[in-house]
Amino acid sequence: MNNDIDMGKLGELVAEKSEFVNVLRSGMERQIVGQRHLVDALLTALLSGGHILLEGMPGLAKTMAASTLARLVKGEFSRIQFTPDLLPADVVGTMVYSPRSETFSVKRGPVFANFVLADEINRAPAKVQSALLEAMQEQQVTLGENTFALPQPFMVLATQNPIEQEGTYPLPEAQTDRFMLKVRVDYPSDVEERNIVEGHLKGSLRELPQSVCTKEDIIAARETIEKVYVDERIVSYIIELVFSTRKRKNPELKDLDKYVLYGASPRASINLALAARTVAFMKRRAFVIPEDVREIAADVLRHRIGLTYEAEADNVTTDDIIGKILSSVKVP
Repeated sequence: MNNDIDMGKLGELVAEKSEFVNVLRSGMERQIVGQRHLVDALLTALLSGGHILLEGMPGLAKTMAASTLARLVKGEFSRIQFTPDLLPADVVGTMVYSPRSETFSVKRGPVFANFVLADEINRAPAKVQSALLEAMQEQQVTLGENTFALPQPFMVLATQNPIEQEGTYPLPEAQTDRFMLKVRVDYPSDVEERNIVEGHLKGSLRELPQSVCTKEDIIAARETIEKVYVDERIVSYIIELVFSTRKRKNPELKDLDKYVLYGASPRASINLALAARTVAFMKRRAFVIPEDVREIAADVLRHRIGLTYEAEADNVTTDDIIGKILSSVKVP
């Protein structure tokens, strides 16, 4: 490790700044039963300064998870229900003309919030999708001649239904690449579903959560995460994982050539490194280990790999591709 880094002091700083994470996670899990991976992914995206795409059937607490997180962090939350008749102005805002004063005034849209839920993002046309995704990338919105910075922290949580595709506008690959993580939300187990039903019958899951941290805590945590140590061997491991989605030098991965149409972009390498740092921070560790990378790799790479028709015919998924790469690339 770099001798210039005092790992003892850095470890103390990480332990101090990450104290609220377990409290935040516990607050989420009191409202969201049986979705531990979803909860951890939301916290990872929030602390990394990224955005998250949630894919799952209706009724799996995607919307509740977003609103609960906003309440726990004491941040402003807005929900945009994406529909075919939605306009960009309905998302980012517009200039309103006043005949009385003969001037234009700014009317800000729902995107001006800390947590923006884009519900069923693939229901709206490309022009509306791009208006939101521009705000995600630039962290600002231009209305007329004025540019307005979005509040910090700023996080977009988009949802989409994986099976009901009639009348939808699938996100182009270049736009899905803007999301740091894509998480597949699955059904709870029978035991977890029993807990959900009993919780609603007793009223415990209908109670609104109280805030456990502030927006300033999140911003301070992000500054600390930037100091989490990433060894050169970990960086090389990340690059090899991502590069293996494009060109497979490893003989064990040659059989994937017929299934992969295109691989992950360099943005995947950046996001995988940032997310791995955050995973280490959430575990109150001042340095990244390979397990941190492996834990978050599927969520970072899932939406960045294109499959051929042959893959669809053979029922090969992007998760199968990622699993094969993780098992074949040598761990440092």
